[in-house]
Amino acid sequence: MNHKLFVLIKGELQRLNKYNVTTISLVVALIWFLLLYFIDDIDILSSMLPFIILVDATMMAIMYIGAMMFFEKTESTISTMLVTPVTNSDLVLSKVIANTIHLLISSMLIIIVFFFIKNVDVNWLWIIVALILSVSFHSLLGFAFSYHTKDFTSMLVGVMIYSFVFLIPPTLNFFNILFKGEVWEYILLIFPTQASIKLIEVGFGAPIEAKFFISLAVIVIGGLALYKYYVLPKFKDYAAKQSGV
Repeated sequence: MNHKLFVLIKGELQRLNKYNVTTISLVVALIWFLLLYFIDDIDILSSMLPFIILVDATMMAIMYIGAMMFFEKTESTISTMLVTPVTNSDLVLSKVIANTIHLLISSMLIIIVFFFIKNVDVNWLWIIVALILSVSFHSLLGFAFSYHTKDFTSMLVGVMIYSFVFLIPPTLNFFNILFKGEVWEYILLIFPTQASIKLIEVGFGAPIEAKFFISLAVIVIGGLALYKYYVLPKFKDYAAKQSGV
C-alpha cells in the first residue's frame, strides 16, 4: 500500500466519523444485537445471525458508500481532490477500504458477542475473508448507485429495488420458504447476495463445497471487473461532473 493511499484511507475513516456514518453503523449493530439476543432457540439463532451479517455486509455497504458520496457532493470535496496529486484509483480504493474496515468492525462486534454469550460456531479466518469480500463488492456497487441518482433519497429507492430483486430470492432460499433445494442454491449464485451468503455460511461452520468456490469466483472476479470496467472509468466522469467541468 502506497503512502498516499494510506493517508486517504485515514481521511475517509475520519470523514465517516464526521458524517456520523460510524455512529449509525454501531447503532445498527446494537439493534441487530438486541434483535438476536432474545432468540433462545440456537437453531433459529444459527440461521438469523448469518442473515443479519449478510444484510450488514451488502445493503448497508451500498448505503454507507452512497451517504459518503452525497455528503462529499454537498461539500464539493471530490472536485477539490481532483487538484491534488492522487489518482482516481486511490480515491475509489480508499473509500472501498475505509467502508470495509468500519463495517468489518461493526459486524465482528456482533459475532464476537454471540460467540461468547451463545457459543455460536465461528471459523474466524473465513468469516473475516467473507466479510471483506462481500463488503468490498457491495461498496463498489454503492458507487454505481451514486453515479446514477441525483440525491440520497432516490439512491435509497434504488437500493430498495435492488434488495427486492437480488436479496429476497436468496433469503427465501436460505430460509427454505421458496426457491427450495440445492439446484436453486446454485442458480441463485448469479446474484452477488447469494454468493455472499454462501461465503458467510462457511464462516459459521458450513462445509466448503463447490458452491463456496463458485461464490468466491463470483465475488472476486465480479468485483475486479466491476472496479476496472465500470466504477473506475465512470468515477472520472462523476468527479468531473461534480466539479462543473
